[in-house]
Amino acid sequence: MANLEHLTLLRQGEIRWGQWRNNNLQTEPDLSHADLSGFYFRGSDLRGVNFRGADLTATKLVAADLSHAILNNASLHRAELIDATLIHAELVVTNLREANLRGANLSYANLIGADLRNTTFQEADLCHANLIGTVLRGADLRDADLSMAQLVKANLSEAALLAADLSHTNLADANLSEADLSSADLHRSHCDHANFSHANLTGVHASHARFVAANFSNASLRWAIWIKADLSGANLSGANLSGANFKSANLSGVNFAGANIHNAKFHRANLTGANLDGTSLDTASFRGARMPDGSVHA
Repeated sequence: MANLEHLTLLRQGEIRWGQWRNNNLQTEPDLSHADLSGFYFRGSDLRGVNFRGADLTATKLVAADLSHAILNNASLHRAELIDATLIHAELVVTNLREANLRGANLSYANLIGADLRNTTFQEADLCHANLIGTVLRGADLRDADLSMAQLVKANLSEAALLAADLSHTNLADANLSEADLSSADLHRSHCDHANFSHANLTGVHASHARFVAANFSNASLRWAIWIKADLSGANLSGANLSGANFKSANLSGVNFAGANIHNAKFHRANLTGANLDGTSLDTASFRGARMPDGSVHA
């Protein structure tokens, strides 16, 4: 339970709280399980504070410093964390549903199992964050930096990831069905077995990335760059690949049935064992590609 002295000091306002913190640098404030719903802590120094199990519903934490804070099992439902700092914060199984973290810094934060449905992370820094198993359904991640983040088995269905940085990110087994990733950076990402069905990947940069056995059925991959990407065994049935560049990509065993490959480039790609049924081969370029039957296209 919360330390009553620490709770009283915090409720006395930022000036009194800041003075106490400056005079007690070695003390770790304990506000665990406290009811702080609706409180106003704009710009407050909350570094390393223990908020485990606390109720911070609709709390105003704009520009607050929560670096290394412990927020496991806490409720931050509809909280305002615009431009807040949460570097190395612990947010395991935390409820951040519908919270606003626009411009917040969550680099190296641990959010395993957190509920992030309909949460706003626009322009947020989530570099190196641990988001394994998180629920990000309908989240706003436009222009967010998720480079080198762990998103294994995360649910990003219907999420907005326009122009997001997902380079070197681990999205293995993640669900991105109906997500909007247009113009996102996915180069050198690891997306084996991920679900991109009905997603918008128009204009993405996915060179040197892995998408082994990923599902892109009925997705839009128009004008996307897949140079030297590994999509072996992927499902691209019914996908729109018009204008996409698959130069030197591994497309062995890929299912292209019914896909739109108009103006797509497959130069020197490996299409061994691929299924091209229902596609218009004469509208795409296969120069130097190894075709499904093993022959090399002129």
